[in-house]
Amino acid sequence: MKRNRLIFCLLIALSFYNLPQSIASDPKVSGSQISNTISGEVHAFPFSDNEVKLNPSWIKQREILNTNYLHELEPDRLLYNFRVNAGIKSDAKPLEGWESPECGLRGHFVGHYLSACAEIIEKNGDTLLDKRIKYIVNVLAECQQKPGGKYLSAFPESEFDTLEKKFGGVWAPYYTFHKIMQGLLDVYTCTGNQKAYQILLNMADYVSQRMNKLPEAEIEKILYSAEANPTNEAGGMNEVLHNLYSVSNDPKHLKLAELFDRKWFYQPLMDGKDILSGLHSNTHIVLVNGYARRYENSGEAEFRLAAENFWDMLLNHHAYANGSSSGPRPISTTPTSRIAEHWGVADHLSATLTGEIAESCVTHNTQELTANLFECTSDPKYADAYMNTLYNAVMALQSSDDGKTVYHLPLGSPRKKEFLQENDFRCCNGSGIEAFTRLNSNIYFHNQENLWVNLFIPSKISWIEKGLIMEQTNNFPEESSSQFRISTQKPVSFALKLLIPSWANAQTKILVNGRPFETKIKPVSYVTIDRIWNNGDKVEMVFSYDYHLVAMPDNKNVIALFYGPILVAFETEKELIMKGNQEEILRSITKQPNEFSFSLKNNGSVYKLVPFYKLTKASYGIYATIRNEY
Repeated sequence: MKRNRLIFCLLIALSFYNLPQSIASDPKVSGSQISNTISGEVHAFPFSDNEVKLNPSWIKQREILNTNYLHELEPDRLLYNFRVNAGIKSDAKPLEGWESPECGLRGHFVGHYLSACAEIIEKNGDTLLDKRIKYIVNVLAECQQKPGGKYLSAFPESEFDTLEKKFGGVWAPYYTFHKIMQGLLDVYTCTGNQKAYQILLNMADYVSQRMNKLPEAEIEKILYSAEANPTNEAGGMNEVLHNLYSVSNDPKHLKLAELFDRKWFYQPLMDGKDILSGLHSNTHIVLVNGYARRYENSGEAEFRLAAENFWDMLLNHHAYANGSSSGPRPISTTPTSRIAEHWGVADHLSATLTGEIAESCVTHNTQELTANLFECTSDPKYADAYMNTLYNAVMALQSSDDGKTVYHLPLGSPRKKEFLQENDFRCCNGSGIEAFTRLNSNIYFHNQENLWVNLFIPSKISWIEKGLIMEQTNNFPEESSSQFRISTQKPVSFALKLLIPSWANAQTKILVNGRPFETKIKPVSYVTIDRIWNNGDKVEMVFSYDYHLVAMPDNKNVIALFYGPILVAFETEKELIMKGNQEEILRSITKQPNEFSFSLKNNGSVYKLVPFYKLTKASYGIYATIRNEY
């Protein structure tokens, strides 16, 4: 959670000056332990939500679509199952889909909703959502008091009883508990709502009381989740408890969080063993986000190592060209696992392109992990991967027409984006509403000496410690340049570090106040401009886009095409079969005049190509197969 990571970063900043660190219940002050920075690395701190504002752009419009949907939801309908479960009468109409009274996951979307609204309230001061969240928290507090003051859920406690007896047989009670706990924590850290914090503390006590009654062997069975589509999926219980510990500084929360960190999964990752094949993707990636948070809190380097090793395995051996992952399970034992939601054999991806790969929740959690690791290291490889996934997976999974999101983002041919309905309330509805409240996140990072620019998004940043404002303007990626203007009342010294992504070429230019800044352009690095900055100083980055392709690791004849940073999609209703070699295919692409689209001539056909993030209703293909039998 970005807010809690910011708290952690502020504490490190305080330590530079040997200032006392108070421990309090104020969400802006934490008693979390300071993690050890590995020698030679530079820690990059995120800015808070209210320090980075999105300026009008197509990115901002995507946030607006999402906020409009948040406004449309009715609080009493969201609260229906909580009230009924607590024995409180409700006249509201129950929600549908995965929030229906019959669904085992009921209540999970409310947790996502709390998190999303908290983000919008903090950065935009949304008075409607602020009033609504206070109402929802008050009702949840009332519901919690009915069963005995600790338990809060939209499903009965008997679900946990069943889990503890059968080690399954119910649909993921801890998964749903995590969503509600994280939502309450976000409400507290973003808005200061003390009642939300108390509800959360009570829920943590409830989990602790249940677990303390169980022997270790039974806990291991409850939390062992290696089978297909595990119904005992625990969600990010370890992550939310590590997040809570960073705020509460209560050792019991750390102890409880560590209980959800299971050795069967983290030890092989620490040892560098790729055990991902066959695992349910979103069940396990959230655990790794918990390991990253544990490292931040405690400085246990082995958990950072587990997170880094996992990231390398995932992005380099299990991910598609746009950074997304998940698909068919190598040994399929359930209908879902035959086509979706699992990781396969490392580097064997060309035969996995079903219509239900690349689950959106997995993409969002991958982005969270990538941002976490960048903060620890300031390594440009994480910034580069984050940019690729943002434009070519995250932005591609939301409709630019109405803000609806997809569950899966298929990359074969021919495919169509199947957008979830507003009343489906599936997991990806929930992670989607969170993702599109956080589009101002991870654009900029800082420490005492440096300001990193990792994304080229129209925005304004207020760097309070330096007394300056920097505004970024562009029409990126349709236009291949971005401009930065400094506003400050007095000269200020810092190093501006501009990301040079993997797709950049030697023709990239940097201008400072209109004059060329001489530097060597090296992809996946930073150009550093270290100087005293004055009011009105300007910097411009000008890229030159190339066409390039990314081939499958196990089949160089299965390819996806890019123009600069952008993954392009073929508009087609047929399977994509190309002829010729890779160089010939790249030479056959032509950009259309006065529009951001392309044409490709091959084997007697002329294809139209468009940025994947722009496609909504059209049938498309991403990966094409080259066949040259004669």
